[in-house]
Amino acid sequence: MRTDSLFYKVFQTLPGVLFELLGESPQRANNYTFKAIELKELAKRTDGVFFPKRDGDPIVFVEVQFQKDEDFYYRLMQQVFVYLGQNRWSGDWQAVVFWARRSLDPGIPRCYNAEVAAGNLRSLYFEEVEDTENSIGLGLVRLVMEPETQVQQRIQQLERCARDLPVTQQTNAIELIEQALIYKFPNRPRKELEAMFGLTEWKQTRFYQEVRQEQKEEMLSTAVPQLLERGFSVDEIAQILGVEVETVRKFCQNS
Repeated sequence: MRTDSLFYKVFQTLPGVLFELLGESPQRANNYTFKAIELKELAKRTDGVFFPKRDGDPIVFVEVQFQKDEDFYYRLMQQVFVYLGQNRWSGDWQAVVFWARRSLDPGIPRCYNAEVAAGNLRSLYFEEVEDTENSIGLGLVRLVMEPETQVQQRIQQLERCARDLPVTQQTNAIELIEQALIYKFPNRPRKELEAMFGLTEWKQTRFYQEVRQEQKEEMLSTAVPQLLERGFSVDEIAQILGVEVETVRKFCQNS
C-alpha cells in the first residue's frame, strides 16, 4: 500500500489528526471537508485538500512524503498555484508537507522564502510527532514510524483509543490500524498480522460483529432501493452487493 493512499484514508476518517499534527485543536476539522482533487492540466492527483466550510479559513493542501525527492517543492507549489488559478481562489491558503523523516527533506528552495515567512508553506516530520496516549490519529502516525519491537505496545494504545470513539467510528478505526500494519509489514499476510497483533480477537467480539452488521444493513437499506429503481433484478443486486438473494428480498419488502 502506498503511503499517500494510507494517509488519505487516515485524514478522511480522522480529519482532526491534521490539526493535531499542526499543534491545533482537532475540532477545527469540523470547519472543513477533506477530499482529493484532480489537476487535469498536470495529470496529477493530490494527496488531499481540506476545503473550508466558512469564509476566513484557509484552504489547506496536504502532501505526505516517504522518500527523498529533490524536486518535490517545485512540483508542489506548481500544483497549488495551478489549482488556485483554475478556481479563481481569492481566500487564504496553506500547503503542509509531512515527511517521514527530517533527513528526507531536501529543504525548501529560497525562492519560496516569502511563502514560508507568511505561514503558507510548512514542513513537518512524522518521526518527531510527540508520543501520545489519547489520540488515535497521532498514534497511527507513530505506528507507521515505530520500530518493530514497539509495535505491539502501540497497537494496544490504539485499541484503547478506538474503544473511546463513537460506535460508528470504531470499526473504521480498526480497519485503519490494519491498513497501517499492512503498509508497515508488506510481506506478511493480512490474517497473520491480525492474529499477531490481536486484531483477530477484536473482530471476533460480539460488539464488533454487531457494529459491522449495523453498518451493512444501513448500506443495504440505501443501495437496494436505488438499484431497484435503476431496473436491476433481485438476483443482480445480490451479485453486485455480494450478499444472499434472501437478504435482498428482505430489504425489498422493507422498502
